[in-house]
Amino acid sequence: MRHRSAVVVSIAVIAALSLTACGSRDEKKSGDSGNGGSTTVTIGVDAPLTGDLSALGLGIRNSAELAVKQANEKNEVPGVKFQIKALDDTGKPAPGQQNATQLVGDKDVIGVVGPLNSSVAQSMQQIFNDANLVQISPANTGVALSQGEKWASGVKARPFKSYFRTATTDAVQGPFAADFLAKDAKKTKVFLIDDQKTYGAGLAGTFKAQFVKNGGQIVGEEHVNPDDRDFAAIVTKVRSSGAEAVYYGGEYPAAGPLSLQLKDAGVNIPLMGGDGIQSGDFIKLNPKGQGDFATAVGLPVEKLPTAAKFIEDYKAANYKDAYETYGGYSYDSAWAIIQGVKAVVAANNGKLPDSPRAKVVEAVQKVTFEGVTGKVSFDEFGDTTNKQLTVYTVKDGKWAVEKSGTFNG
Repeated sequence: MRHRSAVVVSIAVIAALSLTACGSRDEKKSGDSGNGGSTTVTIGVDAPLTGDLSALGLGIRNSAELAVKQANEKNEVPGVKFQIKALDDTGKPAPGQQNATQLVGDKDVIGVVGPLNSSVAQSMQQIFNDANLVQISPANTGVALSQGEKWASGVKARPFKSYFRTATTDAVQGPFAADFLAKDAKKTKVFLIDDQKTYGAGLAGTFKAQFVKNGGQIVGEEHVNPDDRDFAAIVTKVRSSGAEAVYYGGEYPAAGPLSLQLKDAGVNIPLMGGDGIQSGDFIKLNPKGQGDFATAVGLPVEKLPTAAKFIEDYKAANYKDAYETYGGYSYDSAWAIIQGVKAVVAANNGKLPDSPRAKVVEAVQKVTFEGVTGKVSFDEFGDTTNKQLTVYTVKDGKWAVEKSGTFNG
Protein backbone atom coordinates (compact mmCIF):
# COMPACT_ATOMS: atom_id res chain seq x y z
CA MET A 1 0.00 0.00 0.00
CA ARG A 2 2.83 2.43 0.74
CA HIS A 3 4.40 1.95 -2.73
CA ARG A 4 1.05 2.47 -4.45
CA SER A 5 0.43 5.74 -2.51
CA ALA A 6 3.82 7.04 -3.54
CA VAL A 7 3.06 6.39 -7.22
CA VAL A 8 -0.28 8.19 -6.99
CA VAL A 9 1.33 11.23 -5.35
CA SER A 10 4.07 11.32 -7.99
CA ILE A 11 1.53 11.22 -10.83
CA ALA A 12 -0.46 14.06 -9.20
CA VAL A 13 2.66 16.20 -8.85
CA ILE A 14 3.70 15.59 -12.45
CA ALA A 15 0.18 16.46 -13.66
CA ALA A 16 0.18 19.69 -11.70
CA LEU A 17 3.59 20.68 -13.07
CA SER A 18 2.43 19.92 -16.58
CA LEU A 19 -0.62 22.13 -16.20
CA THR A 20 1.53 24.97 -14.92
CA ALA A 21 4.07 24.57 -17.71
CA CYS A 22 1.35 24.60 -20.35
CA GLY A 23 -0.12 27.79 -18.92
CA SER A 24 -3.61 26.25 -18.71
CA ARG A 25 -4.53 28.60 -15.83
CA ASP A 26 -5.06 31.94 -17.53
CA GLU A 27 -7.06 33.47 -14.69
CA LYS A 28 -5.22 35.90 -12.46
CA LYS A 29 -6.01 37.08 -8.97
CA SER A 30 -6.61 40.67 -7.91
CA GLY A 31 -3.79 43.00 -8.91
CA ASP A 32 -2.41 40.61 -11.55
CA SER A 33 -3.52 41.92 -14.93
CA GLY A 34 -0.83 40.42 -17.11
CA ASN A 35 -1.39 39.72 -20.77
CA GLY A 36 -3.58 36.83 -21.83
CA GLY A 37 -5.74 36.48 -18.74
CA SER A 38 -8.41 38.08 -16.61
CA THR A 39 -8.23 39.44 -13.10
CA THR A 40 -10.58 37.76 -10.61
CA VAL A 41 -11.86 39.89 -7.75
CA THR A 42 -14.27 39.09 -4.96
CA ILE A 43 -17.38 40.90 -3.77
CA GLY A 44 -18.09 39.97 -0.17
CA VAL A 45 -21.63 39.53 1.10
CA ASP A 46 -22.47 39.73 4.79
CA ALA A 47 -26.00 38.82 5.89
CA PRO A 48 -27.87 36.47 8.24
CA LEU A 49 -27.78 33.25 6.23
CA THR A 50 -29.03 31.17 9.15
CA GLY A 51 -31.32 31.91 12.08
CA ASP A 52 -34.53 33.88 12.44
CA LEU A 53 -33.66 36.53 9.84
CA SER A 54 -32.30 34.17 7.20
CA ALA A 55 -35.30 34.70 4.89
CA LEU A 56 -34.08 38.26 4.32
CA GLY A 57 -30.40 37.36 4.36
CA LEU A 58 -30.64 34.63 1.75
CA GLY A 59 -32.50 36.99 -0.56
CA ILE A 60 -29.64 39.48 -0.16
CA ARG A 61 -26.99 36.87 -0.95
CA ASN A 62 -28.81 35.43 -3.96
CA SER A 63 -29.52 38.81 -5.49
CA ALA A 64 -25.92 39.97 -5.16
CA GLU A 65 -24.79 36.67 -6.64
CA LEU A 66 -27.14 37.18 -9.60
CA ALA A 67 -25.60 40.60 -10.27
CA VAL A 68 -22.12 39.08 -10.28
CA LYS A 69 -23.13 36.25 -12.61
CA GLN A 70 -24.68 38.67 -15.06
CA ALA A 71 -21.68 41.01 -14.94
CA ASN A 72 -19.47 38.09 -15.90
CA GLU A 73 -21.82 36.94 -18.65
CA LYS A 74 -21.95 40.44 -20.15
CA ASN A 75 -18.21 41.01 -19.69
CA GLU A 76 -19.28 44.21 -17.94
CA VAL A 77 -15.71 45.01 -16.95
CA PRO A 78 -13.35 43.76 -19.67
CA GLY A 79 -10.46 41.85 -18.17
CA VAL A 80 -12.14 41.47 -14.78
CA LYS A 81 -14.17 38.53 -13.46
CA PHE A 82 -16.18 38.71 -10.26
CA GLN A 83 -16.97 36.11 -7.63
CA ILE A 84 -18.96 36.11 -4.40
CA LYS A 85 -17.77 35.37 -0.89
CA ALA A 86 -20.84 35.15 1.36
CA LEU A 87 -20.46 35.11 5.15
CA ASP A 88 -23.13 34.53 7.79
CA ASP A 89 -23.49 37.10 10.58
CA THR A 90 -26.66 35.47 12.04
CA GLY A 91 -28.02 39.01 12.48
CA LYS A 92 -25.64 39.76 15.35
CA PRO A 93 -22.82 42.33 15.70
CA ALA A 94 -20.07 40.04 17.00
CA PRO A 95 -20.08 37.61 14.04
CA GLY A 96 -20.45 40.61 11.74
CA GLN A 97 -17.30 42.17 13.16
CA GLN A 98 -15.42 38.91 12.69
CA ASN A 99 -16.67 38.69 9.11
CA ALA A 100 -15.51 42.24 8.42
CA THR A 101 -12.02 41.36 9.63
CA GLN A 102 -12.00 38.24 7.46
CA LEU A 103 -13.13 40.12 4.37
CA VAL A 104 -10.55 42.87 4.88
CA GLY A 105 -7.86 40.21 5.26
CA ASP A 106 -8.73 38.66 1.90
CA LYS A 107 -6.73 40.73 -0.59
CA ASP A 108 -9.05 39.73 -3.45
CA VAL A 109 -12.12 41.33 -1.81
CA ILE A 110 -12.80 44.63 -3.54
CA GLY A 111 -16.14 45.54 -1.97
CA VAL A 112 -18.86 44.25 0.34
CA VAL A 113 -22.65 44.06 0.05
CA GLY A 114 -24.40 44.14 3.42
CA PRO A 115 -25.22 43.80 6.18
CA LEU A 116 -28.96 43.57 6.86
CA ASN A 117 -28.92 44.97 10.40
CA SER A 118 -27.87 48.47 11.39
CA SER A 119 -26.42 47.16 14.66
CA VAL A 120 -24.22 44.77 12.69
CA ALA A 121 -23.11 47.61 10.41
CA GLN A 122 -21.95 49.56 13.46
CA SER A 123 -19.56 46.75 14.31
CA MET A 124 -18.09 46.68 10.78
CA GLN A 125 -17.81 50.26 9.58
CA GLN A 126 -14.51 51.21 11.23
CA ILE A 127 -12.84 48.00 10.05
CA PHE A 128 -13.87 48.55 6.43
CA ASN A 129 -13.05 52.26 6.53
CA ASP A 130 -9.56 51.66 7.91
CA ALA A 131 -8.94 49.28 5.01
CA ASN A 132 -10.53 51.59 2.39
CA LEU A 133 -12.92 48.77 1.51
CA VAL A 134 -16.24 49.94 0.08
CA GLN A 135 -19.36 48.70 1.86
CA ILE A 136 -22.87 49.11 0.43
CA SER A 137 -25.85 47.99 2.49
CA PRO A 138 -29.14 47.20 0.78
CA ALA A 139 -31.04 47.33 4.06
CA ASN A 140 -29.51 49.51 6.82
CA THR A 141 -31.80 52.38 7.82
CA GLY A 142 -30.17 53.65 11.04
CA VAL A 143 -29.47 57.32 10.33
CA ALA A 144 -26.31 57.69 12.44
CA LEU A 145 -24.47 55.17 10.26
CA SER A 146 -24.06 57.79 7.56
CA GLN A 147 -24.86 61.12 9.20
CA GLY A 148 -23.27 60.75 12.64
CA GLU A 149 -24.65 60.49 16.15
CA LYS A 150 -25.75 64.15 16.30
CA TRP A 151 -27.85 64.06 13.14
CA ALA A 152 -31.16 64.53 15.02
CA SER A 153 -29.95 67.89 16.37
CA GLY A 154 -29.16 69.05 12.86
CA VAL A 155 -25.42 68.41 13.06
CA LYS A 156 -24.70 65.97 10.24
CA ALA A 157 -21.21 64.61 9.68
CA ARG A 158 -20.30 61.53 7.69
CA PRO A 159 -18.30 59.18 9.95
CA PHE A 160 -17.02 56.73 7.31
CA LYS A 161 -16.30 57.55 3.67
CA SER A 162 -16.34 53.85 2.70
CA TYR A 163 -19.95 53.33 3.82
CA PHE A 164 -22.89 53.60 1.40
CA ARG A 165 -26.45 52.27 1.22
CA THR A 166 -29.14 51.78 -1.39
CA ALA A 167 -31.91 51.83 1.26
CA THR A 168 -33.27 55.11 2.55
CA THR A 169 -33.01 55.98 6.26
CA ASP A 170 -35.28 55.96 9.28
CA ALA A 171 -35.17 59.76 9.22
CA VAL A 172 -37.59 59.26 6.33
CA GLN A 173 -39.18 55.88 7.08
CA GLY A 174 -40.38 56.54 10.63
CA PRO A 175 -42.07 59.87 9.84
CA PHE A 176 -43.60 58.42 6.66
CA ALA A 177 -45.26 55.72 8.78
CA ALA A 178 -46.41 58.29 11.34
CA ASP A 179 -48.01 60.40 8.64
CA PHE A 180 -49.78 57.36 7.27
CA LEU A 181 -51.23 56.26 10.61
CA ALA A 182 -52.31 59.78 11.55
CA LYS A 183 -53.52 61.14 8.23
CA ASP A 184 -54.56 58.09 6.18
CA ALA A 185 -55.52 55.50 8.80
CA LYS A 186 -56.90 58.24 11.10
CA LYS A 187 -55.33 56.80 14.26
CA THR A 188 -54.91 59.22 17.16
CA LYS A 189 -53.60 56.89 19.90
CA VAL A 190 -50.64 54.58 19.41
CA PHE A 191 -48.83 52.19 21.74
CA LEU A 192 -45.10 52.24 20.94
CA ILE A 193 -42.87 49.16 21.28
CA ASP A 194 -39.26 48.58 20.21
CA ASP A 195 -36.69 45.80 20.49
CA GLN A 196 -33.87 48.05 21.80
CA LYS A 197 -31.64 47.35 18.80
CA THR A 198 -30.11 50.13 16.73
CA TYR A 199 -32.65 49.72 13.96
CA GLY A 200 -35.77 49.17 16.06
CA ALA A 201 -35.13 51.87 18.66
CA GLY A 202 -34.11 54.40 16.03
CA LEU A 203 -37.16 53.72 13.90
CA ALA A 204 -39.50 53.99 16.88
CA GLY A 205 -37.88 57.28 17.86
CA THR A 206 -38.36 58.94 14.48
CA PHE A 207 -41.93 57.61 14.28
CA LYS A 208 -42.78 59.00 17.71
CA ALA A 209 -41.50 62.49 16.98
CA GLN A 210 -43.55 62.80 13.82
CA PHE A 211 -46.70 61.20 15.24
CA VAL A 212 -46.72 63.62 18.18
CA LYS A 213 -46.03 66.50 15.79
CA ASN A 214 -49.16 65.43 13.90
CA GLY A 215 -51.19 65.75 17.09
CA GLY A 216 -51.21 62.05 17.91
CA GLN A 217 -50.87 60.61 21.40
CA ILE A 218 -48.43 57.90 22.51
CA VAL A 219 -50.54 56.09 25.13
CA GLY A 220 -47.83 53.68 26.22
CA GLU A 221 -44.25 52.62 25.56
CA GLU A 222 -42.50 49.30 26.11
CA HIS A 223 -39.19 47.73 25.23
CA VAL A 224 -38.72 44.04 24.44
CA ASN A 225 -35.78 41.80 23.65
CA PRO A 226 -35.42 40.63 20.02
CA ASP A 227 -35.64 37.00 21.18
CA ASP A 228 -38.84 37.48 23.20
CA ARG A 229 -41.83 35.44 22.07
CA ASP A 230 -44.17 35.69 25.06
CA PHE A 231 -45.85 39.09 25.12
CA ALA A 232 -48.68 38.44 27.58
CA ALA A 233 -47.74 41.32 29.88
CA ILE A 234 -47.47 43.79 27.02
CA VAL A 235 -50.75 42.62 25.51
CA THR A 236 -52.44 43.44 28.81
CA LYS A 237 -50.94 46.92 28.82
CA VAL A 238 -51.94 47.58 25.23
CA ARG A 239 -55.51 46.44 25.92
CA SER A 240 -55.91 48.79 28.88
CA SER A 241 -54.24 51.75 27.14
CA GLY A 242 -57.02 52.48 24.68
CA ALA A 243 -54.55 52.35 21.78
CA GLU A 244 -55.95 52.38 18.28
CA ALA A 245 -52.77 50.91 16.80
CA VAL A 246 -49.40 49.51 17.85
CA TYR A 247 -46.19 50.70 16.26
CA TYR A 248 -43.34 48.20 16.55
CA GLY A 249 -39.70 49.09 15.96
CA GLY A 250 -37.99 45.80 15.20
CA GLU A 251 -38.12 42.77 12.95
CA TYR A 252 -40.59 40.06 11.99
CA PRO A 253 -39.43 37.20 14.28
CA ALA A 254 -40.87 39.07 17.29
CA ALA A 255 -43.40 41.27 15.48
CA GLY A 256 -45.33 38.29 14.08
CA PRO A 257 -45.96 36.60 17.45
CA LEU A 258 -46.67 39.97 19.09
CA SER A 259 -49.39 40.79 16.58
CA LEU A 260 -50.85 37.28 16.81
CA GLN A 261 -51.03 37.39 20.60
CA LEU A 262 -52.76 40.77 20.45
CA LYS A 263 -55.41 39.41 18.11
CA ASP A 264 -55.82 36.21 20.12
CA ALA A 265 -56.48 38.36 23.19
CA GLY A 266 -59.19 40.28 21.39
CA VAL A 267 -57.10 43.41 20.84
CA ASN A 268 -58.13 43.83 17.24
CA ILE A 269 -56.04 46.83 16.28
CA PRO A 270 -53.40 47.00 13.54
CA LEU A 271 -49.73 46.56 14.25
CA MET A 272 -47.43 48.62 12.07
CA GLY A 273 -43.69 48.37 11.64
CA GLY A 274 -40.91 49.16 9.22
CA ASP A 275 -39.16 47.21 6.49
CA GLY A 276 -37.88 44.78 9.13
CA ILE A 277 -41.32 43.17 9.35
CA GLN A 278 -42.25 43.38 5.66
CA SER A 279 -41.43 39.76 4.97
CA GLY A 280 -43.45 36.74 3.98
CA ASP A 281 -42.29 35.15 7.23
CA PHE A 282 -44.22 37.76 9.24
CA ILE A 283 -47.41 36.35 7.73
CA LYS A 284 -46.30 32.76 8.34
CA LEU A 285 -45.78 33.61 12.01
CA ASN A 286 -49.03 35.54 12.22
CA PRO A 287 -51.99 34.05 10.31
CA LYS A 288 -54.25 36.70 11.88
CA GLY A 289 -52.25 39.64 10.55
CA GLN A 290 -54.99 40.87 8.22
CA GLY A 291 -54.90 44.67 8.31
CA ASP A 292 -51.41 45.02 9.79
CA PHE A 293 -49.10 47.53 8.10
CA ALA A 294 -45.42 47.87 7.22
CA THR A 295 -43.34 50.43 5.42
CA ALA A 296 -40.60 49.43 3.01
CA VAL A 297 -37.90 51.47 1.35
CA GLY A 298 -38.47 52.39 -2.27
CA LEU A 299 -41.37 51.60 -4.55
CA PRO A 300 -42.75 48.06 -4.96
CA VAL A 301 -40.18 46.17 -7.00
CA GLU A 302 -42.91 44.15 -8.69
CA LYS A 303 -44.42 47.33 -10.10
CA LEU A 304 -41.19 48.92 -11.36
CA PRO A 305 -40.51 48.56 -15.10
CA THR A 306 -36.80 48.62 -14.23
CA ALA A 307 -37.26 45.51 -12.08
CA ALA A 308 -39.07 43.28 -14.57
CA LYS A 309 -35.91 41.67 -15.90
CA PHE A 310 -34.48 41.18 -12.40
CA ILE A 311 -37.62 39.33 -11.31
CA GLU A 312 -37.58 37.21 -14.46
CA ASP A 313 -33.87 36.41 -14.14
CA TYR A 314 -34.15 35.63 -10.43
CA LYS A 315 -36.91 33.11 -11.13
CA ALA A 316 -34.93 31.62 -14.01
CA ALA A 317 -31.94 31.13 -11.70
CA ASN A 318 -34.12 28.76 -9.62
CA TYR A 319 -33.14 30.10 -6.22
CA LYS A 320 -35.14 28.25 -3.61
CA ASP A 321 -35.36 31.38 -1.45
CA ALA A 322 -37.40 34.47 -2.36
CA TYR A 323 -35.56 37.72 -3.12
CA GLU A 324 -37.68 39.26 -0.35
CA THR A 325 -37.75 42.96 0.58
CA TYR A 326 -34.11 43.75 -0.19
CA GLY A 327 -33.47 41.69 -3.33
CA GLY A 328 -33.54 44.57 -5.78
CA TYR A 329 -31.47 46.76 -3.46
CA SER A 330 -28.91 43.98 -3.06
CA TYR A 331 -28.57 43.57 -6.81
CA ASP A 332 -28.12 47.33 -7.14
CA SER A 333 -25.56 47.37 -4.31
CA ALA A 334 -23.46 44.73 -6.03
CA TRP A 335 -23.88 46.46 -9.38
CA ALA A 336 -22.71 49.77 -7.86
CA ILE A 337 -19.49 48.06 -6.74
CA ILE A 338 -19.11 46.55 -10.22
CA GLN A 339 -19.59 49.98 -11.80
CA GLY A 340 -17.04 51.42 -9.39
CA VAL A 341 -14.52 48.79 -10.47
CA LYS A 342 -15.39 49.49 -14.10
CA ALA A 343 -14.58 53.19 -13.66
CA VAL A 344 -11.29 52.43 -11.92
CA VAL A 345 -10.23 50.02 -14.68
CA ALA A 346 -11.18 52.51 -17.40
CA ALA A 347 -9.10 55.22 -15.71
CA ASN A 348 -6.09 52.91 -15.50
CA ASN A 349 -5.63 51.98 -19.15
CA GLY A 350 -7.94 48.99 -18.96
CA LYS A 351 -6.22 47.32 -16.02
CA LEU A 352 -7.07 47.01 -12.35
CA PRO A 353 -4.45 48.75 -10.17
CA ASP A 354 -2.44 46.66 -7.73
CA SER A 355 -4.12 48.35 -4.73
CA PRO A 356 -7.58 49.30 -6.02
CA ARG A 357 -9.69 49.53 -2.85
CA ALA A 358 -9.38 53.26 -2.13
CA LYS A 359 -9.93 54.11 -5.80
CA VAL A 360 -13.09 51.96 -5.85
CA VAL A 361 -14.44 53.87 -2.83
CA GLU A 362 -13.91 57.15 -4.70
CA ALA A 363 -15.49 55.76 -7.86
CA VAL A 364 -18.59 54.44 -6.08
CA GLN A 365 -19.25 57.92 -4.68
CA LYS A 366 -19.69 59.12 -8.28
CA VAL A 367 -21.64 56.11 -9.56
CA THR A 368 -25.00 56.71 -11.20
CA PHE A 369 -27.08 54.26 -13.20
CA GLU A 370 -30.62 53.01 -13.75
CA GLY A 371 -30.89 49.98 -11.49
CA VAL A 372 -33.51 47.47 -10.49
CA THR A 373 -34.94 49.91 -7.94
CA GLY A 374 -34.70 53.00 -10.16
CA LYS A 375 -31.91 55.54 -10.35
CA VAL A 376 -28.97 54.55 -8.16
CA SER A 377 -26.67 57.30 -6.89
CA PHE A 378 -25.34 58.51 -3.54
CA ASP A 379 -25.37 61.87 -1.77
CA GLU A 380 -22.58 63.47 0.27
CA PHE A 381 -23.30 61.12 3.20
CA GLY A 382 -23.23 57.95 1.11
CA ASP A 383 -27.02 57.70 1.39
CA THR A 384 -29.19 56.80 -1.57
CA THR A 385 -30.76 59.70 -3.41
CA ASN A 386 -33.91 57.60 -3.77
CA LYS A 387 -36.18 58.70 -0.90
CA GLN A 388 -39.37 56.92 -1.97
CA LEU A 389 -41.23 54.55 0.35
CA THR A 390 -44.25 52.27 0.31
CA VAL A 391 -46.84 51.28 2.90
CA TYR A 392 -47.97 47.66 2.66
CA THR A 393 -50.91 45.95 4.36
CA VAL A 394 -51.60 42.27 4.95
CA LYS A 395 -54.51 41.30 2.72
CA ASP A 396 -55.68 37.76 1.96
CA GLY A 397 -52.47 36.27 3.31
CA LYS A 398 -50.11 38.50 1.33
CA TRP A 399 -48.49 41.89 1.55
CA ALA A 400 -50.42 44.30 -0.66
CA VAL A 401 -49.50 47.86 -1.60
CA GLU A 402 -51.49 50.43 0.35
CA LYS A 403 -49.66 53.66 -0.57
CA SER A 404 -46.41 54.87 -2.13
CA GLY A 405 -44.76 58.25 -1.98
CA THR A 406 -42.05 60.39 -0.42
CA PHE A 407 -41.73 62.10 2.94
CA ASN A 408 -41.22 65.82 2.54
CA GLY A 409 -40.94 66.80 6.21
